[in-house]
Amino acid sequence: MGQTIWLCSVDIVLFDFGGVLAEEGFANGLREIGKLNGFDPGEFFETGRRLVHETGYVTGSGGEAAYWDALRRKTGIKQDDEFLRNEILSRFIPRPWMLDMARRIKKAGIKIGILSDQTNWLDELNARYAFFREFDVVFNSYHTGQSKRDPAWFIDVASILKLEPGRILFIDDNAGNCARARLSGMKTIHYTDRPSFSDQIAFYCPLIPPG
Repeated sequence: MGQTIWLCSVDIVLFDFGGVLAEEGFANGLREIGKLNGFDPGEFFETGRRLVHETGYVTGSGGEAAYWDALRRKTGIKQDDEFLRNEILSRFIPRPWMLDMARRIKKAGIKIGILSDQTNWLDELNARYAFFREFDVVFNSYHTGQSKRDPAWFIDVASILKLEPGRILFIDDNAGNCARARLSGMKTIHYTDRPSFSDQIAFYCPLIPPG
């Protein structure tokens, strides 16, 4: 236990998936779909992001087919499900350097986990890239039924882990998710780029070799 405190000021580090452990496939894929169909990419992404919550797909109460049907009805796009899902999944490319950082943290005696607002796509991506085995715990909104949009979810995560929120470090590329995590008492890193991330992780885990 003394070594854990010495190496890192938290007991577990929770990583977002898209935008942190991997390239942001959902946002980038939706923007490309919008561009292909003559829409403003940013506006199309916001529509797709809103519908993934409104249809319940992100929290497992709705399915993928219903999500694509809703997006087609809302926007008038014509591509089939297989084309659309490939535009998303092909862009979720794991970041080897970030996975290496997670391994170094775990080797130092700190638990690591995933905390992601994802659909069943996360399971499919794991089948493709086999990254779940690296982590001690995986929280996926599709299976938990709770989203990072809900501030209470961060409190619930701490309770499930049987940790004080202040002993948890949460890393996400979404500033709003980080703000809600901080409200629960968690420590956070808002991921924007590799150099600034390396500086910030060194603050919490100063003796972990930099990535």
